Amino acid sequence: MTDRIVKYIHLTLGALCVALGVIGVFLPVMPTTIFLILAAFFFTKGAPRLRQMLLDNARFGPSIQNWEETGAIPRRIKLVSIAMMMSSFIPTLLLRVPPLYLGLQAVLIGIGALYILTRPDA
Repeated sequence: MTDRIVKYIHLTLGALCVALGVIGVFLPVMPTTIFLILAAFFFTKGAPRLRQMLLDNARFGPSIQNWEETGAIPRRIKLVSIAMMMSSFIPTLLLRVPPLYLGLQAVLIGIGALYILTRPDA
Protein backbone atom coordinates (compact mmCIF):
# COMPACT_ATOMS: atom_id res chain seq x y z
CA MET A 1 0.00 0.00 0.00
CA THR A 2 1.17 3.47 -0.71
CA ASP A 3 1.77 5.98 2.08
CA ARG A 4 -1.18 8.00 0.88
CA ILE A 5 -3.59 5.08 1.23
CA VAL A 6 -2.23 4.28 4.70
CA LYS A 7 -2.71 7.92 5.69
CA TYR A 8 -6.35 7.88 4.55
CA ILE A 9 -7.00 4.59 6.34
CA HIS A 10 -5.60 6.07 9.56
CA LEU A 11 -7.59 9.27 9.05
CA THR A 12 -10.80 7.30 8.47
CA LEU A 13 -10.27 5.07 11.50
CA GLY A 14 -9.46 8.11 13.63
CA ALA A 15 -12.60 9.90 12.48
CA LEU A 16 -14.69 6.78 13.19
CA CYS A 17 -13.24 6.58 16.70
CA VAL A 18 -14.01 10.26 17.32
CA ALA A 19 -17.59 9.67 16.15
CA LEU A 20 -17.94 6.69 18.50
CA GLY A 21 -16.43 8.76 21.31
CA VAL A 22 -18.96 11.54 20.73
CA ILE A 23 -21.77 8.99 20.83
CA GLY A 24 -20.30 7.75 24.10
CA VAL A 25 -20.67 11.21 25.63
CA PHE A 26 -24.45 10.87 25.30
CA LEU A 27 -24.92 7.11 25.80
CA PRO A 28 -23.83 5.80 29.18
CA VAL A 29 -23.18 2.30 27.83
CA MET A 30 -20.60 3.53 25.30
CA PRO A 31 -17.12 4.40 26.50
CA THR A 32 -15.77 7.77 25.37
CA THR A 33 -12.15 8.03 26.43
CA ILE A 34 -10.97 4.75 24.92
CA PHE A 35 -12.30 5.76 21.51
CA LEU A 36 -10.54 9.12 21.77
CA ILE A 37 -7.30 7.39 22.78
CA LEU A 38 -7.65 5.21 19.68
CA ALA A 39 -8.42 8.27 17.57
CA ALA A 40 -5.24 9.97 18.81
CA PHE A 41 -3.30 6.84 17.89
CA PHE A 42 -4.74 6.73 14.36
CA PHE A 43 -4.35 10.48 13.86
CA THR A 44 -0.61 10.16 14.58
CA LYS A 45 -0.12 9.01 11.00
CA GLY A 46 -3.36 10.18 9.42
CA ALA A 47 -3.83 13.74 10.69
CA PRO A 48 -1.29 15.10 13.20
CA ARG A 49 -3.21 18.39 13.55
CA LEU A 50 -6.37 16.52 14.59
CA ARG A 51 -4.29 14.51 17.06
CA GLN A 52 -3.00 17.73 18.57
CA MET A 53 -6.56 19.03 18.85
CA LEU A 54 -7.45 15.96 20.90
CA LEU A 55 -4.40 16.41 23.12
CA ASP A 56 -5.23 20.10 23.62
CA ASN A 57 -8.82 19.33 24.66
CA ALA A 58 -9.25 20.36 28.30
CA ARG A 59 -11.57 17.44 29.14
CA PHE A 60 -10.01 14.51 27.29
CA GLY A 61 -6.45 15.63 26.56
CA PRO A 62 -5.04 14.77 30.01
CA SER A 63 -6.54 11.25 29.90
CA ILE A 64 -5.05 10.61 26.47
CA GLN A 65 -1.64 11.90 27.58
CA ASN A 66 -1.76 9.83 30.81
CA TRP A 67 -2.49 6.72 28.79
CA GLU A 68 0.24 7.38 26.24
CA GLU A 69 2.88 8.21 28.86
CA THR A 70 2.14 5.64 31.57
CA GLY A 71 -0.75 3.41 30.51
CA ALA A 72 -2.51 4.68 33.64
CA ILE A 73 -6.24 4.47 34.28
CA PRO A 74 -7.90 6.46 37.08
CA ARG A 75 -9.05 4.22 39.94
CA ARG A 76 -12.65 5.45 39.65
CA ILE A 77 -12.71 4.51 35.97
CA LYS A 78 -11.32 1.08 36.79
CA LEU A 79 -14.11 0.47 39.28
CA VAL A 80 -16.81 1.74 36.93
CA SER A 81 -15.45 -0.34 34.04
CA ILE A 82 -15.36 -3.56 36.02
CA ALA A 83 -18.81 -2.89 37.52
CA MET A 84 -20.22 -2.38 34.02
CA MET A 85 -18.59 -5.58 32.79
CA MET A 86 -20.09 -7.51 35.68
CA SER A 87 -23.52 -5.94 35.19
CA SER A 88 -23.42 -6.91 31.52
CA PHE A 89 -23.06 -10.51 32.66
CA ILE A 90 -26.36 -10.46 34.57
CA PRO A 91 -28.65 -10.44 31.49
CA THR A 92 -26.67 -13.40 30.13
CA LEU A 93 -27.48 -15.34 33.28
CA LEU A 94 -31.14 -14.32 33.22
CA LEU A 95 -31.61 -15.20 29.54
CA ARG A 96 -30.29 -18.71 30.10
CA VAL A 97 -27.65 -18.47 27.43
CA PRO A 98 -26.01 -21.80 26.52
CA PRO A 99 -23.11 -22.71 28.85
CA LEU A 100 -20.51 -22.36 26.08
CA TYR A 101 -21.39 -18.71 25.48
CA LEU A 102 -21.77 -18.05 29.19
CA GLY A 103 -18.29 -19.44 29.81
CA LEU A 104 -16.82 -17.52 26.90
CA GLN A 105 -18.30 -14.27 28.16
CA ALA A 106 -17.04 -14.97 31.68
CA VAL A 107 -13.51 -15.64 30.42
CA LEU A 108 -13.46 -12.49 28.26
CA ILE A 109 -14.80 -10.35 31.11
CA GLY A 110 -12.15 -11.85 33.39
CA ILE A 111 -9.37 -11.08 30.91
CA GLY A 112 -10.63 -7.52 30.45
CA ALA A 113 -10.93 -6.95 34.20
CA LEU A 114 -7.48 -8.39 34.82
CA TYR A 115 -5.98 -6.10 32.20
CA ILE A 116 -7.67 -3.05 33.71
CA LEU A 117 -6.58 -3.98 37.23
CA THR A 118 -2.94 -4.40 36.17
CA ARG A 119 -2.72 -0.87 34.74
CA PRO A 120 -1.22 1.76 37.04
CA ASP A 121 -3.56 4.22 38.78
CA ALA A 122 -3.71 7.68 37.24
